[in-house]
Amino acid sequence: MTANTRYGVQSHADDFNKSFPFNIIPKGGIDMMKAIEIIDQGSAGYLQLTERPIPVAKEGEVLIKVHAAGINRPDVLQRVGRYVVPKGAPDIPGLEIAGEIVGGDVSGSDFRKGDMVCALVQGGGYAEYCTACTKLCLPVPKGLTPIEAASLPETYFTVWSNVYDMGGLKGKESFLVQAGASGIGVTAIQMAHAMGHRVFATARTEDKCRACEALGAERCINSTTENFAEYIKKATDGKGVDVILDIIGAAVLDKEIDCLADEGRLVLIAYLGGRLGTVDLAQIVHRQLTVTGSTLRPRSNAFKAEIAKNLRKHVWPLIDEGKIKPVIYKVFPLAEAMQAQKLMQSNTHFGKIVLQVI
Repeated sequence: MTANTRYGVQSHADDFNKSFPFNIIPKGGIDMMKAIEIIDQGSAGYLQLTERPIPVAKEGEVLIKVHAAGINRPDVLQRVGRYVVPKGAPDIPGLEIAGEIVGGDVSGSDFRKGDMVCALVQGGGYAEYCTACTKLCLPVPKGLTPIEAASLPETYFTVWSNVYDMGGLKGKESFLVQAGASGIGVTAIQMAHAMGHRVFATARTEDKCRACEALGAERCINSTTENFAEYIKKATDGKGVDVILDIIGAAVLDKEIDCLADEGRLVLIAYLGGRLGTVDLAQIVHRQLTVTGSTLRPRSNAFKAEIAKNLRKHVWPLIDEGKIKPVIYKVFPLAEAMQAQKLMQSNTHFGKIVLQVI
């Protein structure tokens, strides 16, 4: 299998880039594991393969032998000193994993030792072993590899929480996701399409736009050459879309308000295009618009456990049936986590980037 260089939507790449060797720094001990640590944190933050003690699962947690871990934007921000790790979270990056339960507390769940699961974690995913709240584990969907399963938790928890819980997308309502080629984007497009919504997206190249449409977007608007607000208003006979999921922020805020339907909801989960913008408050007041936002990582395990229940009930069957598929752009070995993050920073990928641990 090869890297997805043309944004095909079913690529499961494993042609590892071997150009940057790492040396393990031994720290001794018998219960040790390979892990990635951040050194020289700040704008020059760097990732290095090292050895760490294997973590110990607490009550309500399982210990997972990690087969693969997903790469996410917060991992990159943590490396360069622009993301505050929640108190008590591991300093090792990595928010989603897939692997085998090898110990810990499975009471009150239907999991057992030896089960293959994927999990949303507070950190620590770039390692051979990681602990996870048992309630935030989900079974690996039918037919998926650990690499594919590792690409699911962070984006699926995020999309469900923000699009369906906060955004209240329902019935035959329409939906726009900004940056449709991102991990969040490809998840949101597929999930909303599979649930019967009219889906629009934006992306920065024609190749990415066509790939988003192959996933289920009715139309992906090239944000470098087109005005997405004008297109959406025309396509919806002036009504606009009911829900927008945005990771861009200030650079597109005015256009988003303009193309929301009356009683529409805008949910912001990042502000890569700026955090300070202007809003026409009259539109919000007179058209009963909702502008809100959230971040998932600091929320309680109880909050996230409710999302896990909804995913297992509503979304996992769609994955089992092949109606939603992981979109893997490239896979790197654990030791090349730095190259994986640099690829994410380049914004040239489509879908998810994953680390293979074993």
